[in-house]
Amino acid sequence: MPGPEAGPRLRAVPRWMRKHTPLLGRLLEQLAAVRVLDCATRLAAQAFLGAVPAVFVIAALAPDWLQDQLISSIRTTLGLQDAALDQVQSVYSASDPTAVTSTGWVGVVVTLLSATACSRALQRTCERSWHLPKAKVRVAAWRWLAWLVVWLVALLFQGLVQTAFGAGRATGFALVVVSGTLLWWWTQHLLLGARIPWLPLLPGALLAGVGEQLLTVASRVYMPVAVERSMQQFGSLGSVFVLLSWLIGFFLVITLAIAVGYVVAHEPLPAGWLGTPEDPPAP
Repeated sequence: MPGPEAGPRLRAVPRWMRKHTPLLGRLLEQLAAVRVLDCATRLAAQAFLGAVPAVFVIAALAPDWLQDQLISSIRTTLGLQDAALDQVQSVYSASDPTAVTSTGWVGVVVTLLSATACSRALQRTCERSWHLPKAKVRVAAWRWLAWLVVWLVALLFQGLVQTAFGAGRATGFALVVVSGTLLWWWTQHLLLGARIPWLPLLPGALLAGVGEQLLTVASRVYMPVAVERSMQQFGSLGSVFVLLSWLIGFFLVITLAIAVGYVVAHEPLPAGWLGTPEDPPAP
């Protein structure tokens, strides 16, 4: 379980709780060691400053059908509509074709490299959840870019997946849970540098896949109301505030899933099925 770096945070879990409700005690120890809210806030900030601009830069250079696909993905995932969607579309219409032609792909490369800050923050979250030392840069660098590219592609086609390519929302729900589980399973294995076998990573991936889809369903109800109210109060900046709040909620779900997945994978029964390796002894 969590190593000595957790310090006083682990001692905050009462001894009676660890004795009488050991699973709950281990969960609380894990969440304290990972510092879930700190990780989620850092991930949201890096995504907002790096990954979100990368989406818009690439989409601004993309053909019209790909821009339409991105808007569809935003609408089905976040539930944005009307004025908020108009702001997204204005990003493309404001692009200067001459500037895009002269600096486009150089700008894409620079933006992608900057956006790997989100990949690095997510890698650290995975390492903290699995109590592993930080991977060397020469081993991890290509993984940051690979993760970012795959997830940008997945985001662009999220609208089609949400509706199961026209089969309907019910089928789409199941398809998104499966695809999300697979992506988060691969994400952990990639960013951890294959230091943990595949099977022990499955509980966290499954929790992440289910959690993000439940958040998406809730967003379709909550986001339109929240964006409209925020835009009435703060103008065009209102949608920015709501998006940042949504990102914090999204990464809170993901961080919780990965952290709790570690605990589940180390419980005696699942550990036997999954072949979970024992943690190295604390130094």
